[in-house]
Amino acid sequence: MAQPIRLLIIGTGGMAANHAQSFAAIPGVELVAGVDPRPEALAAFRQAHGIPHGFATLDEALAWGRFDAVTNVTPDAAHHATTLPVLAAGKHVLCEKPLATSAAHAAEMADLAARAGVVNMVNLTYRNVPALQEAARLVRAGRIGAVRHFEASYLQSWLVQDAWGAWNKESQWLWRLSQAHGSKGVLGDVGIHILDFATFAAGLPVAEMSCRLATFDKAPGGRIGDYVLDANDSATMQVVLANGALGTVAATRFASGHLNDLRLRIYGDKGGLDLRFEGGQSQLFACLEPDLKAALWQELPCPILPTVYERFIAAIRGEGPAEPDFARGAELQALLDLAEDSAARRGEGLPA
Repeated sequence: MAQPIRLLIIGTGGMAANHAQSFAAIPGVELVAGVDPRPEALAAFRQAHGIPHGFATLDEALAWGRFDAVTNVTPDAAHHATTLPVLAAGKHVLCEKPLATSAAHAAEMADLAARAGVVNMVNLTYRNVPALQEAARLVRAGRIGAVRHFEASYLQSWLVQDAWGAWNKESQWLWRLSQAHGSKGVLGDVGIHILDFATFAAGLPVAEMSCRLATFDKAPGGRIGDYVLDANDSATMQVVLANGALGTVAATRFASGHLNDLRLRIYGDKGGLDLRFEGGQSQLFACLEPDLKAALWQELPCPILPTVYERFIAAIRGEGPAEPDFARGAELQALLDLAEDSAARRGEGLPA
């Protein structure tokens, strides 16, 4: 019989429903409590998911203490402050990405998690993509040889259409566009995903990076109510890996015609891989020996994987590794900080 796991959910916003539904579907997992300072939102969330206990503050939940693990679904800027006390209490933690909003805070979280000896994971959703895991396996097996070049992109269009809701009329989206409300823009929201996507597949750390960021006019005066729309909307990065391989990484919310698509092309001296995640489905194509001379690409089968929620519970039960962990989250946050710093120090352009 599976070891029972009692789970506390911190934050009850839109993404929390995905967490609650996913964890509730795992045998032996019990959703025991939720935390949210908004009483109406907390009550509605508890009713929707059959959660018996609710707390207005994390301190109250920790004083109660009758839970084994936490899933942290608070806004990005709250991850650091809400995760540290949980780690200090010796509870296992799955935290939404990005791990924090600065490399220093992310490193502190990773260090405390390691010292606490608890399972710690960050929810990098696209690690669940079957084609990504198969691509990483092939690269590590040497099937494409030494990695030399890659091109990666995360394409969204929610600032040019309302498939996910009208961002300029529905206030729940506006925090993603405002630095004062905790947003790191497209770089922090989805840039972290495509950086992880590319570097995980390549199996190599980043040695150098440069970045340009762009924020476009979206509303009169650049604001809607209390929200100044100053977070970045598009990012382009040039990346050098530890072995000298060169690549480009892009993320944007202005990719008309793409609701939520990730792409990666990675090339080595013995072959290439073309990975596509579009419309919620993944495909992997490869050009390997003996097909290189004819430039023949073939689609490869990719096995279905357990979700991050299933892997988190399995890690707690000692049935699998805790990946990606807080150390990986901190590594990615350092790259995001480097990208922001690079964009802030950009050149003045060509003379007139």
